[in-house]
Amino acid sequence: MQIYKVQGMTCGHCVRAVTTALQARDPAAEVRVDLGAGEVQVDSRLAVAEVLEVIGAEGYRASLAEEA
Repeated sequence: MQIYKVQGMTCGHCVRAVTTALQARDPAAEVRVDLGAGEVQVDSRLAVAEVLEVIGAEGYRASLAEEA
């Protein structure tokens, strides 16, 4: 499980966009978004760079916060 800090997410559409994009790349991925904290928790087979790429492609700036 990795935790990413994500800038620019403000609504339910943002949550769906990020979640859908990550699960399109890894259908088994578990994605939890905390809009208030600006965090996305991802449990996936994807590498950190891939997750950052997917989130970035949706128009958000992301960085790895920590691994849990």
